[in-house]
Amino acid sequence: MNTENKYIDLLKEAENLVIDTISETMDDLYGVTASTGRLYGILCFKDEAMTLDDMSNELGMTKPSMSTSIRSLQQIDMVTKVWKKGVRKDLYQAEKDFFKSFITFFCKKWEREIAINTVTIENAEKLLNQLINDPEVPESIYEKAKINLNQLQHNKQYYKFLKKLVYIFKKGIIFEFIESNPFNDLEEI
Repeated sequence: MNTENKYIDLLKEAENLVIDTISETMDDLYGVTASTGRLYGILCFKDEAMTLDDMSNELGMTKPSMSTSIRSLQQIDMVTKVWKKGVRKDLYQAEKDFFKSFITFFCKKWEREIAINTVTIENAEKLLNQLINDPEVPESIYEKAKINLNQLQHNKQYYKFLKKLVYIFKKGIIFEFIESNPFNDLEEI
């Protein structure tokens, strides 16, 4: 084995360690399959965008499987389709900025949760207030409606908090906070 091959093998070994871990953790964090996580990990280490054929050859998987995995990664903004002059096939590249991926993914999830739940809370509040304001409602139902309305007020505070969290993530304020906090020694946390 020549010296260059030895170094190439070490480089590949280091890349594979990271790819394996990305593959394993993508399921837990982002809800994609291990093979989709593996594809993302491989794309992260590529200097050039890849076609579905390239991916299929590299991973030893079918082109339809690659297509499904790429769609999953596009839906969570971890892969984008790119254009290259003279190339007719679709090319894809990974979003390599993990901070950006994390923020985009979780802000989308949080914004969806906020939107769905705040509308539902407003609708439930109308019904509960109707019960509370009706003098003919039995006392036990009246009391339960008041308890539920109180719980919804608490839930609304959570969604206000979540809205602020999305804002500080999207504006990058979270990074300023983390960098300026007094507990930068992670062992203390």
